[in-house]
Amino acid sequence: MHKDLEEILITKRDLEAGVKKLGEQISADYAGRCVTLIGVLKGCVLFLSDLAKNISIDTRLDFMMLSSYSGAQSTGVVRTILDLKENIEGRDVIIVEDIVDSGLTMHYMLQNLKTRRPRSLEICTLLDKPSCRKAKVPLKYSGFTIPDKFVVGYGLDYNEIYRNLPYIGVLKASVIVGQGKDPCR
Repeated sequence: MHKDLEEILITKRDLEAGVKKLGEQISADYAGRCVTLIGVLKGCVLFLSDLAKNISIDTRLDFMMLSSYSGAQSTGVVRTILDLKENIEGRDVIIVEDIVDSGLTMHYMLQNLKTRRPRSLEICTLLDKPSCRKAKVPLKYSGFTIPDKFVVGYGLDYNEIYRNLPYIGVLKASVIVGQGKDPCR
């Protein structure tokens, strides 16, 4: 375990099993169709890569980068930093996100992508933190529900560090400068 963590919340083995299950579920739900996976950068990279390997149907990949955080705190303002390269009109689209907590970023993204007239639009998140929800978002695929703790690893970061950890861990409060007691990001 990394020295900056207080505990491992989800092991590498549990992540692999959970991602495999999500891939199988998506493959069954979209059997005979092609699905476009839109990864929300940067946190989705490891999850999206493993998820795509576990989907047995044809897939397209595209990416968006949105930002609403500064360090460990949400600014409350969502900005599009990188937009899609492909047109999604008439396509089956699944947004692939590392974590949905407040739901504000995902709500913004859903509203934005709906205007592009996809055939279907769903959300697949690795981690769901429902106790922090400020905006209602429909999660069709969810890997793990987690408590109100600040987590890193498997793509999730704190100030761009810890993304490479092969598990999900809880960051020590002493590492989170200015975070205080609020674990919701």
